Amino acid sequence: MAEADLKELILNMAKKAKKASQILATLSSQTKNEILKKVAQKLREKKEELKEINKKDVDQAIAKGKSEAFIDRLTLTDKIVESMAKGLEEVAVLPDPVGEVVKMWKRPNGLLVGKMRVPLGVIAIIYESRPNVTIDAAGLCFKSGNAVILRGGKEAINSNLALGKIFRETLKEFSVPEDVVQIVPTPERSLMEYMLELEEYIDLVIPRGGEGLIRFVTEKARMPVIKHYKGVCHVYIDNEANLNMAKVIAVNAKCQRPGVCNAMETLLVHKDIADKFLPEIAEDYKKYGVELRGCSETLKYIPWAKPATEEDWYAEYLDLILAIKVVNSIDEAIEHISKYGSNHTEAIVTESYTKAMKFLKEVDASVVLVNASTRFNDGGELGLGTEIGISTTKIHAYGPMGLEELTTTKFIVFGNGQIRT
Repeated sequence: MAEADLKELILNMAKKAKKASQILATLSSQTKNEILKKVAQKLREKKEELKEINKKDVDQAIAKGKSEAFIDRLTLTDKIVESMAKGLEEVAVLPDPVGEVVKMWKRPNGLLVGKMRVPLGVIAIIYESRPNVTIDAAGLCFKSGNAVILRGGKEAINSNLALGKIFRETLKEFSVPEDVVQIVPTPERSLMEYMLELEEYIDLVIPRGGEGLIRFVTEKARMPVIKHYKGVCHVYIDNEANLNMAKVIAVNAKCQRPGVCNAMETLLVHKDIADKFLPEIAEDYKKYGVELRGCSETLKYIPWAKPATEEDWYAEYLDLILAIKVVNSIDEAIEHISKYGSNHTEAIVTESYTKAMKFLKEVDASVVLVNASTRFNDGGELGLGTEIGISTTKIHAYGPMGLEELTTTKFIVFGNGQIRT
């Protein structure tokens, strides 16, 4: 497609989204909820058709030699389709944040001043190889009153267009503008650059994907960006940990689904328990085929592990690879996380209340857990319904972004004739 045509395409999409967002902001909660439930029903009804379309994307990715973790993120299984449908139904039963008055106070002159939740407007979401994001993002943006432009990765374009079509057809059935949800139909990178210049029509952009994508969007965007940055997540096993619990958590955090951003990438182990804990956990990891890369102390207890390099402490593997470091204290663990972490998800396993509270207070991450797997940094698991992403940007939102995080507040004022003197 010619550059001029790409510019015209994305400009028209943005204009339509802006216009549609004004209508969406006036929809009743009941109507929005009915639409979400209908989309969920259609996802189930068209499951086999969706899987067949998705197979085209998966087959092409396999032919290109994409990794197993990449294929896992790309594939629409029965479980993923059901998860998307359930996610929409969960969002439908959540309270609608739009119009909620979150605070009200009275001034000495009698003015009543309050803050009301309102939609952000038009949100552009740029993501890579996970087609379920199409439905999750569309559902959350829709319920929170925002029009959305979805630009998925080229590897999932067939799947994304099919999912978007289901949502748009349902909107049309309810006489709601289809342009509330739009899928960018072509993968050219230059089109994304043009979109990032349209601050007049797009209020916020959220990139979800690798470090390169996020840096690109942050550098090019003229509108605010909320970063869903990489997840270099740690689990620290304290010398006062329940080691049976620690093994279960450490295996789950790495192996339950290694190709996602809240999977553990580095395991930190206190030196006092390293001789007992590391050989046992290594045997567990061996069963899952995890490649271990350890510091010099780790190699004493796991001689078959590879020596870790400085780059390993920064790495987001998104695969069955794990870096392990033995530390002398909780302070050293926190210092390591501060240097190498990505403000995403951090966990401690300990029976000490004092150490647990120290970890919670001193570790800077969007979610910090005590005696639980990093895999719980997820909107659904934390009770938000599905999520738009996990923000590692502290301003406006930090952590999983649910409905409330997709709104802002405006001041509302009630008077009875007051004037300023």
